[in-house]
Amino acid sequence: MNPKWRGIFEQFVFTAAVFLAFLLAFEDQIVVPNWLQVVGRLHPLVLHFPIVLLLILVTYEFFKFTRSQTPWTEIVEKWVRDAWITGAALTGLTTIFGLLLSKESGYSGDTLFWHKWSAITLFTVFSGMYWIRNAAFYQQTSARILVGIVALLLLFTGHLGAELTHGEGFVVAPLEQGKQIYLEDALVFDHMVKPILQYKCVSCHNPEKKKGGLDLTSKERILSGGKSGPLFVIGKPDKSLLLERIHLPMEDKKHMPASGQPQLSDEEKIILSHWIKENATFTKKVMDLAETDSLRMIGNRLFVSVHDESQTYDFSAADQETIDQLTNEYRTIAPLAKNSPALRVHIFNKNEFTSKKLEELIAIKEQIIFLSVAKMPVKDADLGTIAQFENIERLELNFTNITAKGLIALKTLPRLKSLSLSGTQVNYPDLQAAMQGLKKLQAIYLWDTPLTGDDLKALTAKFKGVQIIGGFKDDGQNPLKLNPPELKNTSTIFDTEAPLTLFHTIKGVEIRYTMDGSPIDSSKSAIFNGKVTIKSNTRIRARAFKAGWIGSDEAVFEYYKCAIKPDSVTVVLPLNRVHQANGPKSFFDRNLGTFSANAPAWANFWTGVRNNDMELNLNFNTPKTISVVSLRIMEELATGIFPPQSIEIWGKTNPTGAFKRIQMLKVPVPKETRFHELYAIDVKFKLTSFREMKIIAKPLEKIPQWHGAKDKRALLLVDEIFLN
Repeated sequence: MNPKWRGIFEQFVFTAAVFLAFLLAFEDQIVVPNWLQVVGRLHPLVLHFPIVLLLILVTYEFFKFTRSQTPWTEIVEKWVRDAWITGAALTGLTTIFGLLLSKESGYSGDTLFWHKWSAITLFTVFSGMYWIRNAAFYQQTSARILVGIVALLLLFTGHLGAELTHGEGFVVAPLEQGKQIYLEDALVFDHMVKPILQYKCVSCHNPEKKKGGLDLTSKERILSGGKSGPLFVIGKPDKSLLLERIHLPMEDKKHMPASGQPQLSDEEKIILSHWIKENATFTKKVMDLAETDSLRMIGNRLFVSVHDESQTYDFSAADQETIDQLTNEYRTIAPLAKNSPALRVHIFNKNEFTSKKLEELIAIKEQIIFLSVAKMPVKDADLGTIAQFENIERLELNFTNITAKGLIALKTLPRLKSLSLSGTQVNYPDLQAAMQGLKKLQAIYLWDTPLTGDDLKALTAKFKGVQIIGGFKDDGQNPLKLNPPELKNTSTIFDTEAPLTLFHTIKGVEIRYTMDGSPIDSSKSAIFNGKVTIKSNTRIRARAFKAGWIGSDEAVFEYYKCAIKPDSVTVVLPLNRVHQANGPKSFFDRNLGTFSANAPAWANFWTGVRNNDMELNLNFNTPKTISVVSLRIMEELATGIFPPQSIEIWGKTNPTGAFKRIQMLKVPVPKETRFHELYAIDVKFKLTSFREMKIIAKPLEKIPQWHGAKDKRALLLVDEIFLN
């Protein structure tokens, strides 16, 4: 290094030491301005190079006195001397940046204290070694002692820095992950919720780094919330700050985790949402949840059962790569117990179910011990596939389309012990014939089937070794709550008219509904008779009722008419980076979006804009007469997703003509936060012939003053457009 530059570096190290002493002396009085905060935030960026440099230099210094002199020794020593003063200068710079960063709000605690002083000590010792390493008293013993001190300080400082950045226990976390948690012992919070907070949130919300005044390291601190208020509203995930921040667009500065940090997976979001919905308990076990509870289903996959661990099987484990390939969002595969080759399989989402979903499992047919296809549209023909799962012991066919006659195919299953047929249309003659072929059957579940009490008694008498579970008998003491009605329609968008296809999985249920937006009256609202036709945009509200049962929650279904479709669509102005769906095709593809807007790509049908208008050109090969244009939008005020400020419809009747504005609708700005909704906004005008149409939807320019993001531009999300 040029002597001039070496002198500059030496002066910088001395100046840095003086400046650090000044900062420490007046630390309590120092207020870091915004422009200097930017400098402080360079701390994580600049610290890595000096760390590497220090490691190289201390290693060299440790062996310095054991090496013989060579022609290269003088050259190497000169390089080391230059590298040493450079490392000292960079260490001082990093320490200053770190001290400035620590003055930002949210940093405190013992970890910060020791990190700060260990870094200052490291800078002092390492810089001091530069000036003494050529002194006469600096020999092998003293050099190794000082090198050891520097190495320990470097490790200690780095460890504390990792704790500040990633949360307490970050370094040893992989060791904790190796501990086996059994399903029977798993707690919803400790083993499902807490790991998410630990690895995705605690790095910014711990006692040493309370961003937003929030600490997520204990139950008491979680419940106390932060500067913005409580973290969640018990039982109401849709009104909880935690979920709001998670579902904000990535470019929103309030989105959590912050951009650049590991983001939550869809499953982790579901876990947090359902935990809050389940009253955010800190003590409930996973096994305490209902079998059909979403958290329980996820827990079944995450944890292995301790039951039957001693049972041995005469087959080997399935190839893990095959299991991974077969596992997806509609099918979970997990070990039946620790170190067991036996597998349990759950299949979900009836809209995605096909016979192929079962046929694919033949690759692991030998290992399947438990299979649940409850509520799937499984038919008798599918039982032939299931009959190939030769070692199956427990089979759940609840609320499927199978018949008792089809069960004959299962006689090839020599180990079948438990069979669930609740909610199916099995009859007595065929069922008793099928049961004769199931030699190992121990229990069969038959509630809510056409079987009479006499049928159940006859089965009990005929099959004395089989437990016949006949179902729920209402004694007036423990009424069950009905699940909401469902729709058979694959799509609720239609051209001219569509049948209303409400149904319920439990027989004898009375479904009452309204089509005018009014709430359901259990005695006055219309009873669904299967003969209702929808001819215009309609919101259906429906509930299920049955004597001896608690009425269901309300289900809401939206029907949309779209009689006209353009021949081509062009997006004039750019869509938001994270809300592009399938581009221009998205507006007329008849795929309705759901919450949340930030769902994975396969489920995200939302297009959005924030920084410019949503401007679309629609072309018709032949003129179309239109009087209503409807935009289906998402409204989620808590996360800054607002209705449009206005919608303009422009048109021209021939390709060479000029556009004329046909109608402009100003949309009222919400005056307070309300429950999130998905709905269509209608822009009506007199019948007009269009050869080309332009739709301009303007996002709200300034979010109202009552909102936490006041004066910012709102996000506008649209999934479908309807022309009538």
